[in-house]
Amino acid sequence: MSTDTPTIVLIGHGMVGQRFLEALAERGLTATHRVVVLCEEPRPAYDRVQLTSYFSGRTPGDLSLTDPAFIEAHGIDLRVGDPALAVDREARRVTARSGLVVDYDVLVLATGSYPFVPPVTNKDAEGCFVYRTIEDLLAIEEYAKNSTTGAVVGGGLLGLEAAGALKGLGLTSHIVEFAPRLMPVQVDEGGGAALLRTIEEMGLSVHTGVGTQEIVVGEDGAVTGMRLSDGSELATDLVVFSAGVRPRDQLARDCGLDVGERGGITVDEQCRTVTDPRVFAIGECALAADGRVYGLVAPGYEQAETVAATLAADESAFTGADLSTKLKLLGVDVASFGDAHGTAEDCLDVVYSDSRAGLYKKLVIGRDGTLLGGILVGDAEAYGTLKAFTGSVPPVSPESLVLPAGAGAPVQLGPSALPDDAIICSCNNVRKGTIREAVTEHRCTTVPEVKKCTKAGTTCGSCVKVLGQLVNAELEASGVEVDKGLCACFSQTREELYEIVLALRVTSFRDLLDRHGREGARGGDGCEVCKPAVGSIIASLAPTIGASTHVLDGEQAALQDTNDHFLANLQKNGSYSVVPRIPGGEIAPEKLIVIGEIARDFGLYTKITGGQRIDMFGARVEQLPLIWARLVDAGFESGHAYGKSLRTVKSCVGQTWCRYGVQDSVRMAIDLELRYRGLRSPHKLKSAVSGCQRECAEAQSKDFGVIATANGWNLYVGGNGGATPRHADLLAQDLSDAELVRLIDRFLMFYIRTADRLERTSVWLDRIPGGLDHVRDVVVHDSLGICDELEALMAAHVAHYRDEWAETINDPGKLARFVSFVNAPDTPDPVVAFVPERDQMKPDLPLLSIGLRPADDVLEGTATR
Repeated sequence: MSTDTPTIVLIGHGMVGQRFLEALAERGLTATHRVVVLCEEPRPAYDRVQLTSYFSGRTPGDLSLTDPAFIEAHGIDLRVGDPALAVDREARRVTARSGLVVDYDVLVLATGSYPFVPPVTNKDAEGCFVYRTIEDLLAIEEYAKNSTTGAVVGGGLLGLEAAGALKGLGLTSHIVEFAPRLMPVQVDEGGGAALLRTIEEMGLSVHTGVGTQEIVVGEDGAVTGMRLSDGSELATDLVVFSAGVRPRDQLARDCGLDVGERGGITVDEQCRTVTDPRVFAIGECALAADGRVYGLVAPGYEQAETVAATLAADESAFTGADLSTKLKLLGVDVASFGDAHGTAEDCLDVVYSDSRAGLYKKLVIGRDGTLLGGILVGDAEAYGTLKAFTGSVPPVSPESLVLPAGAGAPVQLGPSALPDDAIICSCNNVRKGTIREAVTEHRCTTVPEVKKCTKAGTTCGSCVKVLGQLVNAELEASGVEVDKGLCACFSQTREELYEIVLALRVTSFRDLLDRHGREGARGGDGCEVCKPAVGSIIASLAPTIGASTHVLDGEQAALQDTNDHFLANLQKNGSYSVVPRIPGGEIAPEKLIVIGEIARDFGLYTKITGGQRIDMFGARVEQLPLIWARLVDAGFESGHAYGKSLRTVKSCVGQTWCRYGVQDSVRMAIDLELRYRGLRSPHKLKSAVSGCQRECAEAQSKDFGVIATANGWNLYVGGNGGATPRHADLLAQDLSDAELVRLIDRFLMFYIRTADRLERTSVWLDRIPGGLDHVRDVVVHDSLGICDELEALMAAHVAHYRDEWAETINDPGKLARFVSFVNAPDTPDPVVAFVPERDQMKPDLPLLSIGLRPADDVLEGTATR
């Protein structure tokens, strides 16, 4: 053991291990101690919470939590790929796989957990994997190249993420869960049902209430299927086990440390092992003093802080942790907090459920009105606020807290309603009072500054929105003027810039910046926030202010985002998608044939979308004009899938074909889509028209939706069926055709005039002072006296509409931009390549990740290869 500088040895370098090192540094212990870290994995600590984001394009480097400069600055001896093999507690000595022997004064075990694999026959066969590390993901990605179907054993958090990853790799995906519902620990039966419906609608097959009895293998020993406990068989050639984890405590067992009956190194409230006062255990390998092994990162962080504080002779104890969690699984928000399953005596449930929308919200309330816990599926927007109120009586009724916007009278509780001891960031145990102190005492004025000061919002990020609200509220309460400007270039909001452009007829971004930008920004080039925002404003008002109506004309071209820059959606491998407009979803057979022929001739992947259009994926940038020349010649127009503008107006078949229809929904949908096509707005716009109250077109989930009645049309606004679902609100009812169009004109132009940058109508309607009532007063009753102006602005748009692609293919100047390399315009991008799948093709993503040229047998975006 050391005789001069005391030595701390950390075994394990995951998220909790890295937090322990940071806690040591914050207390100055790295300056007084030698710190040695033995890490088994071939890379330093990385964000395991965001592990699945690797399949969305993040690299292992992006996931890293370890700054080499931090390690070097604090003199930490980090040994990656060199795990500890033995601990001699009598000699206080650790031996690593490399043969390195380190004497310690303090030993901290952060060995984490290992995936539990059920003891089924052939569980180790070729094609079986676990889902725990980056190396696991790399192996799954490689094996999936030659697979068509994947099955995940386990329907918990990681299981659903694994199933989503397999689906993203192009495999038909199955989930097998022994419990009667998905995520049985986090959600109850109602929440599981909502989650199941949403996940099945994504194309994943779910098998609950059954276990895996055997992995079926072929003659070559590779997986060919699974035999389930109900006697059924599932054909699959790849299996991922994600059936939970177990504490990794073998090293502790081998050196005689006490472990729990079901695993976990037994520790006291200081996370010191009960067997040896010089040895500590933190994270998923530790059996805490309350008898629980914690599988979440937040309790592990608290344990790391506790040990560092104890070593610094500060009083600290870990007596338990909040198990609340907010997740986004396959794009679905899932959250649980407090006593989510209602185990408290005499508690009551307040439930809102909408199975069609995939929404489920349950609050558990005590007899005295205390909020005890809850479950949120499909919409977890209120998670931060609700969790903060757990253990107290909220200032409003429970019913108002679970009703979604547009379904009653929901209450939005602001930051001021939260008590100072409310936990805002559960990952890092940061309270509201700490955030307030960061603003008032440490002079933090921005969210990044508060994050750096308090660590709030630096782990999962689910609290960042509430964090921003708290920071602004505290600044305003202190008399500090909160800068609500669009960006560092403009002190005005987007709404204010819109009014300036309209009133002064500003047609140039540079003119606007030089005349109305911040002092330091004038004469500059603007930024990536203000350029597309101002570009959208000018495009929205172009006919009225005298600007060009084409987004690629002159200066406007330099203001556009990547998608608008090439009038197409950029995909993950550098290719583009082509989406012609199909108004109302109605299309003649001849046009269907044209799309098929183009997709065949250019080797494009085709898919029918939820917006009743046909997407063609895989076009190289230089192919876009060739493709669109044929589409325009056949009578198609741009579908504006690339722009913040109207996307589609869906429709059912209406009274023309349906025996329940009461109005011609297809005609109305076509009329509306052709009227508002090309209309640039703060965010994308979606619409739908249903021919009766059966609502087959799902109009109440759109920015503006229309439902037929026996007396005309009902108009709904502010709906959203995306990541944060919202039922649309009824704006007006029993309208004639002319009345309907007039109100939509006014509504859209009022939204474009007053919304923030990248703000959907659903968010705008909740944010704008007065909400729906104010919007109704303005657009229906003309309370501000601006309806004539709103109608005139829309009339100018309709009169001056020109198809962007039709003009582009006839303009040599615009065509010149459609090249992969400016200095080699005839050279295609060699990384844009494809591999076959299900009679079509998909991106060759492994090729993309390493940036190599395609092999001879890899498709390069054309069917002739």
